[in-house]
Amino acid sequence: MKKAYYFLIILFLLSACGRNSNFTISGQLNGGAGKTIYLNKLLISNQLITDSIQLNSSGEFKFKGNASSPTFYLLKLSKNSYVTLLVDSTENVRVNGSYNNFTRDYKISGSTGSEMLRDLDGRFIKAKTQLDSIRVLYNSLKNNPVYATKVEALNSRYNGIATEHSNYVTSFVKRNPFSLASVYALYQKWDESNFVINDLQAMKTAASALYSVYPKNEQVIALYNNTLQFIKEERNKQLVNAVKNNAVNTPNIVLPDADGHSRDLWSLHGKYVLLYFWSAKDRTSRIVNPVLSELYHKFKSRGFEIFMVSVDNDRAAWMEAIASDNLSCINVGDMKGSFQAASNYNIQELPFNYLIDKEGNIIARNLRGPALNQALNQIFK
Repeated sequence: MKKAYYFLIILFLLSACGRNSNFTISGQLNGGAGKTIYLNKLLISNQLITDSIQLNSSGEFKFKGNASSPTFYLLKLSKNSYVTLLVDSTENVRVNGSYNNFTRDYKISGSTGSEMLRDLDGRFIKAKTQLDSIRVLYNSLKNNPVYATKVEALNSRYNGIATEHSNYVTSFVKRNPFSLASVYALYQKWDESNFVINDLQAMKTAASALYSVYPKNEQVIALYNNTLQFIKEERNKQLVNAVKNNAVNTPNIVLPDADGHSRDLWSLHGKYVLLYFWSAKDRTSRIVNPVLSELYHKFKSRGFEIFMVSVDNDRAAWMEAIASDNLSCINVGDMKGSFQAASNYNIQELPFNYLIDKEGNIIARNLRGPALNQALNQIFK
């Protein structure tokens, strides 16, 4: 029985390995007899020519290939004449159209992913054409007396078209998070700097879903990594804007002190805190340090703390400055520039400080000289 069981397992594995995972892409292009058509694999940053063939006298062609997961291909006639396909491992894709107007006049069958791309491309081309027409109209009316009366209506129409297409593509991604067509949708761009979709949640949903199914697909890996980077940038942007606007919930800072112990800015809630960015090698910082030391000793018993963040990368210089300037308050730094903390607090110059109240709200920024002493005297009067 045991031998029979293992024999069946082996037969199953051999059968699985022998399954046909080839795809075909065939079709007919009217008016293309004798012309060359190319099949290019679409990579992250370039294309790989995988095959080419001459259309026969009836304009027919056929490619065969192999793919372990859904893969993007360009069916290409020339630099500006191509269609994008999303081909799965066993699909038999059929593309029929016109050689002279290939990008607009073609039909696809036998490939769900490719049909999705056809729909996305068609809608995008239509929206882009409408927006381009409005821009032309803008320019033609600029020196016309009626411009002022027309511009509001043009703006409304322009924004309406762009929003409608953006909403459709966003909805498409949310409806199809497990399809690589969503990768294609997420990277649609109006121009070099403006994506059609500006919905980070949709991107996160698709990236997570696709990565769970296709963890080795390079397009999915790229989307996943890009999404992580966008999330990080968005969080940093929110933190910086919060600081710029003197908002509540100041970003936390957790860094080691001179003894290597981790110190936490948020642990000081309940005290007034001067968050101070400085450098042991910055002359102005060194001039201010003794003044801060004096204020610290004056007000520390009344609920005042100074949280000094060094942006140095020279530990010896940092330690020497702490001793020389008589700094007994909290002093932290990773000796790598404390980049994340400085970035979160939008530090553009040294020294720089924020005065934080007991609830963690920024109540003043960059107080210098008498202004800091006056602010503390007012608080602890």
